[in-house]
Amino acid sequence: MSSVAYENVIKKFGETVAVNNMTFHVADKEFLVLVGPSGCGKTTALRLLAGLEEITSGTIHIGDRVVNDIAPKDRDIAMVFQSYALYPHLSVYENMAFGLKLRKTPKSEIERRVHNAAEILGIEELLNRKPRQLSGGQRQRVAVGRAIVREPKVFLFDEPLSNLDAKLRVQMRAEINKLHKRLQTTFIYVTHDQVEAMTMASRIAVINKGILQQIDTPQNLYDYPENLFVAGFIGSPAMNFFPAKLRQEDGKLYVDSDNFTIPIPASHAAPYQDYVNKNIVFGIRPENIHDPAFTPPNIHAERIAAKVDVVELMGNEIFLYMFSGENSFVARVDPRSSFRIGDQVEMVFDMDTFHIFDAETEKAIR
Repeated sequence: MSSVAYENVIKKFGETVAVNNMTFHVADKEFLVLVGPSGCGKTTALRLLAGLEEITSGTIHIGDRVVNDIAPKDRDIAMVFQSYALYPHLSVYENMAFGLKLRKTPKSEIERRVHNAAEILGIEELLNRKPRQLSGGQRQRVAVGRAIVREPKVFLFDEPLSNLDAKLRVQMRAEINKLHKRLQTTFIYVTHDQVEAMTMASRIAVINKGILQQIDTPQNLYDYPENLFVAGFIGSPAMNFFPAKLRQEDGKLYVDSDNFTIPIPASHAAPYQDYVNKNIVFGIRPENIHDPAFTPPNIHAERIAAKVDVVELMGNEIFLYMFSGENSFVARVDPRSSFRIGDQVEMVFDMDTFHIFDAETEKAIR
């Protein structure tokens, strides 16, 4: 059983709280990604699980064991770091076998495990090479292979792809996903890259300032963010936010921003009745803002005036950076659109897919 549980875990460095009362459960064989901005506490949370940092208070379980006072080598975990941390004077085979030799594993068992891991990772032909003879992607595979040979209950990954170029990162994301399916064990993966998190995780834990903000499936985090931070962190480009008030007129509910007023469809209005005349934050994702010429059918389409500031041609889509009065926002539009910098245009908001947050608490209003 390789489940993991954090229960009211706190980690302080002096007066600084790096991990603040963190509680969550990772199921056996799950792929959980911890995501958040730099300095949010996600790596510290991972290091507490690995035993590389001492817990200030709370408990961490691996399976049925509380591991707070268990030495790292006895926790039955393996960790892959951002730096490959390979011994330059040892061959790939010797790097992968090193930890097993320290544990006095029989030579035949070491050979079986190393060759099995090398086959899984496609690096069999590299076993006699030294790290300096390898590319960045090959070195990362060796670092992963060194973890695989230990056959641990839990794999921990601390931003393992950060040193790779963009194309190789995409390739290695797929490789790690396939590895998880093949090994059928628990993966806990730390990254600041929400695209990595969305494409790899079975669930994502979003952390900010040491506090767990929300833990859920990638799709639920995207569709139902619980607060302003999660809404702005998950999704690329990020969700657009407009300070506004809710106003009621002739039985209809309106989002009243400084520069536009748009009605909320009657079918979506019920949750917001208690917020009439209160300050809110109106959120809408770039992909839900359309060129009027290419608006999807059967949506509640509302137009706002805007000015085009930057046009990014992506091939399969166009990113428009725009202004509505003082508010900047991003639209992700059809590649057939023909916008130019400086154009005064109308854009279509899809009012079936918006979000509203309490301006004071920053919590989502459902």
